[in-house]
Amino acid sequence: MAYPFQMGLQDATSPIMEELLHFHDHTLMIVFLISSLVLYIISLMLTTKLTHTSTMDAQEVETVWTILPAIILILIALPSLRILYMMDEINNPSLTVKTMGHQWYWSYEYTDYEDLNFDSYMIPTQELKPGELRLLEVDNRVVLPMEMTIRMLISSEDVLHSWAVPSLGLKTDAIPGRLNQTTLMAMRPGLYYGQCSEICGSNHSFMPIVLELVPLSHFEKWSASML
Repeated sequence: MAYPFQMGLQDATSPIMEELLHFHDHTLMIVFLISSLVLYIISLMLTTKLTHTSTMDAQEVETVWTILPAIILILIALPSLRILYMMDEINNPSLTVKTMGHQWYWSYEYTDYEDLNFDSYMIPTQELKPGELRLLEVDNRVVLPMEMTIRMLISSEDVLHSWAVPSLGLKTDAIPGRLNQTTLMAMRPGLYYGQCSEICGSNHSFMPIVLELVPLSHFEKWSASML
């Protein structure tokens, strides 16, 4: 999860988030090189009075500064499209969880089980135990198995919400009357926090999401205890 004064993105937990981090660094380096070049040219123009007339009128220079930005855009677009298709791809999910957004809590239903569903409310500040995080803890965590492909079906029963978990690279809108889907796979166990990322009313900031990723054996014991 994020920590105070953090400059970068959260540590990646899923393969998709690792790809997004690499793409972020790749694009940031291109932006840095372009910014440095433009700053260097501006400083030269401001500090020298010499002008090369044949350079200013040359068609070769115009050709270069037309083709070069197109190549740079291609270098950004190709990996972006690759990750975009990877995020939409769902291959034989091992588990399906349906998420419904409400004002202002989430409800979850494990569709592969006959009667496994619950609501997840934020724990009020006055009821927090030592070590728990304010505005991020919930009374019922979403327990999921790690290293398995999990499909999330996301919708809403009232207004627009957005189900987002940054460390997993997930952000999917919950729209009334529409069922969106996304896939997640965590490579290590732990607690992963998220929040509603769409302005949904007065208590928008009180809709946390907590995923607890555990080994498959622990998940089976948990699911048996919930039924």
